[in-house]
Amino acid sequence: MSWAKRRGAALLLAGMLAGCATSGGNPADPLEPFNRAMFRFNDAVDDVVLKPVAKGYRAVLPNFVRTGVSNFFSNLEDLWISFNDFLQGKIRQGGEDFARFFINSTFGLLGILDVASDADLPKHNEDFGQTLGRWGLGPGPYLVLPILGPSTVRDGFGFLLDTQADLVWRIDYVPTRNTTYVTRAVNTRTNLLDTTNALEEAALDKYSFVREVWLQRRRNLVYDGDPPRERTESDEESR
Repeated sequence: MSWAKRRGAALLLAGMLAGCATSGGNPADPLEPFNRAMFRFNDAVDDVVLKPVAKGYRAVLPNFVRTGVSNFFSNLEDLWISFNDFLQGKIRQGGEDFARFFINSTFGLLGILDVASDADLPKHNEDFGQTLGRWGLGPGPYLVLPILGPSTVRDGFGFLLDTQADLVWRIDYVPTRNTTYVTRAVNTRTNLLDTTNALEEAALDKYSFVREVWLQRRRNLVYDGDPPRERTESDEESR
């Protein structure tokens, strides 16, 4: 899954939960001083480069064109998503996601049209970080990566594998590959403009807000929305 989409999904949920953030330490974030510095750096890059470019992109291209671009890149992800389904033992879901890729790549004009969703084949979200989590590997410390945004040690390693499987990065001709990657990042950032604007206005401590929501969301993804109950300090004391 692309860095923009992983970061964007966290911000999307953060926007939906705006107003619930609290500041304070988190044992999952032992690298908080480094992470806060990196978060400020990423925010600065976003303010100076990504957000202005995204606004220009939205102003120039009509909505139906941006939707087609989003569908195209979403379709490319479905092939790797299906592979992770199989690795996690989700055989039926893996078959459905592969069918999504096949149908949209052919009848959907290389994925520009999402005809698979109309055929009752919903979009899923699986990456190698989630696969490692399903195999029992813990997330490790929270980690904010340069440009890439929120992650953990486990998900950062998983992202390396995701990158190797990314069909965009497997384009041999470098100018085409770089242009395609930048287009995907800009398109994704454009889709998140309204959400991130709401987050800017709502969060008292944006760093803590994004961290808590991102960690919760990743945990829910690993356990398909039904995570086991986390141990509390009172649980440990009663043992």
